[in-house]
Parts: sequence; C-alpha cells; structure tokens
Amino acid sequence: MEQEKIAWLQNKAREIRTHIIRMTAAAGSGHPGGSLSAADIVTALYFHLMRLDPQRPSWPDRDRFILSKGHAAPLLYAALAERGFFPVEELLTLRKLGSRLQGHPDMKSLPGVEISTGSLGQGLSAGNGMALAARLDGRDYRVFVLLGDGEIQEGMVWEAAMAAAHYRLDNVTAFLDYNGLQIDGPVTEVMSVEPVAEKWVAFGWDVQVIDGHDMVQIIQAVEVARQVRGRPQMIVARTVKGKGVSFMENQVNWHGAAPRPEEAERALAELAAQAGLAPN
Repeated sequence: MEQEKIAWLQNKAREIRTHIIRMTAAAGSGHPGGSLSAADIVTALYFHLMRLDPQRPSWPDRDRFILSKGHAAPLLYAALAERGFFPVEELLTLRKLGSRLQGHPDMKSLPGVEISTGSLGQGLSAGNGMALAARLDGRDYRVFVLLGDGEIQEGMVWEAAMAAAHYRLDNVTAFLDYNGLQIDGPVTEVMSVEPVAEKWVAFGWDVQVIDGHDMVQIIQAVEVARQVRGRPQMIVARTVKGKGVSFMENQVNWHGAAPRPEEAERALAELAAQAGLAPN
C-alpha cells in the first residue's frame, strides 16, 4: 500500500481513540481500555477493507462486522460516526438517558450495528449464521467478528469455532484482540487461553498471528484471509490495553473505568501530540 494511505489510516485510528476518550469522559462510565486496544483493527476494517455504504446500512451485499466484545461499544460508535452512519456530534450522548448510544450496541436503535452484543461469547455464533445466510442467498459478503481474549474463555465460542470449520465458512474472518487483560486481571491468571493459535488451528481454522497495532500487518492479514478456501480464518492480534494513552496502557483498571476530566485532558493532549496537533 502507499505510505500516504497507511499514514491516513493511522491518523484515523488516532481520531477514533480521541473520540473514545471524549465519549467515556463525558459519560462518566464505559470501557476505554479494550476500545483503545482494538482501534487500529476496526479502523482498517471500516476505512479500507470492508464493503459498506453508510447511506444504505441495510444494503444486502455489505460486509458485516460483529463486535462480539460488546462492552467496547465506544470503539464501534466512533468508527460508525466517522464513517458517516450518524452525526459525529451524537457521540457525546454515550450512555445518556434517551441516547441511541447505549452501553452496549443496540441493532434496533442505531444504523450500522449488525447485532446487539454485550453478553460475551455470542458474536461468533451470530457471525456463522450470517455467513450461512450469504451462502444460501448466493451473496459474496464477508463477516468479520472481533473477539476479546477474556471472552474466549466462554464455551460457546468454541462451539461456534467448531461449527464454522464444520460448515467450511470461509467467508468468516475473526480477529482476537489479544491485549492480555480482562476485568479481573491478566488473562493468564484468570483462565489461561494459551496456546491460542494452536487451539484455533486444532479447531480447523486458518490462523495468522500479527501485531494488532501495525496497520500494514492488519491489512495484509485480511488480504491473505480472503484467499483461504474451505476454512474460516482467525487473526490473532497482539495488542496493548489502553493503546495510545501512556497512563492507560497495560493497566487493568482501565478496563471499565472512565477518565476523570483532568485525566481526559491529559489523554487528549497525548493523542494530539502524536499527530503534531495542539489539543482542543
């Protein structure tokens, strides 16, 4: 890819992170840590890789994205708004009474949300259903599912993994946001999921392991996944919880805590500095 496009995507990911900080700070609640860790992945999907039309959110041939770790809703909302599904100004209504931007995504209230998520472990099963529907309807759209590393402790994930391989759902590509931390602490201590890559291989998936903050690696991994036939694809993305904000990085307490005003100001200044901008 042209370096100019990569730089544009990296800056878009920074803008997404900026929205996440502003939204959660304004709401006084939310989940910034895991939203920040997956920002590069979601930016690559929504602004380069997925076939979408914001003016036609129900377009039958669109690619589907499922945020299985639904508590990272600020990330999805920021991407949808920046992509043009609804006004960016609405982002600051996150978790407010009467807002369409609930604590977890609601497919009935917000355009661009493919399925309501929040109860962990269910996204891949829903993605399998969408992929099977594409086969039955003769359509060529792809289904992308973003899973959390703590989330894959849920048994339903592995039932879905087995089913996707059994039905040879090669139009399913899953990302694992492997930031190593969940609400109760390090994933390795709560319930180790290792060896992650080997598990998905054993379940019949094509597997790649990448740096989840390297835009080139993310894009190349999806391009490789598109060429796989007869198997679903798992992209294990090594990420950093709270990525982009120094005092949030690798800190488990930022899983579900919103920044206070002074913390938000500091975070926004850091993000602005990354692009050589003055904070606003």
